[in-house]
Amino acid sequence: MAKSPKVVVVTGASAGVGRAVVREFASEGASIGLIARGRGRLESAKQEVEARGGKALVIPADVADANLIDQAAAQVEREFGPIDVWVNDAMTTIFAPVEKITPQEFKRTTEVTYLGFVYGTMAALKRMKERNRGTIVQVGSALAYRSIPLQSAYCGAKHAMVGFTDSLRSELIHDRSKIHLTVVHLPAMNTPQFSWCRTRLPRQPQPVPPIFQPEVAARAIVWASKHRRREVFVAWPTVKAIYGQDVAPAYADRYLAKYAYDGQETSEPVPANRPDNLFEAVEADYAAHGIFDDRAHTFSMETWLDLHRDKVLYGGGLLLGCAAAMLWKR
Repeated sequence: MAKSPKVVVVTGASAGVGRAVVREFASEGASIGLIARGRGRLESAKQEVEARGGKALVIPADVADANLIDQAAAQVEREFGPIDVWVNDAMTTIFAPVEKITPQEFKRTTEVTYLGFVYGTMAALKRMKERNRGTIVQVGSALAYRSIPLQSAYCGAKHAMVGFTDSLRSELIHDRSKIHLTVVHLPAMNTPQFSWCRTRLPRQPQPVPPIFQPEVAARAIVWASKHRRREVFVAWPTVKAIYGQDVAPAYADRYLAKYAYDGQETSEPVPANRPDNLFEAVEADYAAHGIFDDRAHTFSMETWLDLHRDKVLYGGGLLLGCAAAMLWKR
């Protein structure tokens, strides 16, 4: 009997990393629930899914509304069957010093980037626990461990997501649950967020180089959905930031104070008519990539080695064994 297609839900599915993740799962023939605020880009994402051999269900919803997300989960299961994988990816941010961010802006960033993950996880868990199976993938960031200036709201939300996820993971272990919970931490990505996030910087925001294409993240996220790894660090900058925070946090504070202001801005002034998606969806022709294609890496050797480390270690062992045998014969 033919195996049923995997049922996947992706939040933030209409653009950026979420859109790239949708494409990756679609290429495997998955049935995907697409959640984001803007219907137009969701319909475009659905067309891409179907062109790649998958099925898609468009669900316009704000992840900051717990009831809407629970209803979305129910809708996916009515249409496609039990959810196998839930990917929490939706986010929003504001670039500004703390004193220039309003309480409402902090609240909104936190509701989407932290509570959106909580609500998505709760909706998935509610259904997966009945079957004692399923995988929840949290899309994290190097900034979940090493905060940077001008992104306090986003960094705080990502730190909170890690704390929430670690607590839940221990609970699942206590319950001897077969549900798998994993976090994939990302480096700077070339996504549209830098063209539509709210900013009070004088120049156009940019990800701190080196920059990677969203497909690098998408491949790791789909891989993580199939393997029982606690965390996956995508690309060397993520590894360096996370472990550097453990080793020399005070040095990182001073280094970022000196370099991370200019490092997060291009030389171009912020356009007067720049879109802003903090409170309302931006209906425009954005997809996975942002405006930094000419500077973004399409491959990470560190990530490839990490995802294939069993084979790498096995191959390395074989080489050492062969070398030892040759020396012994001499």
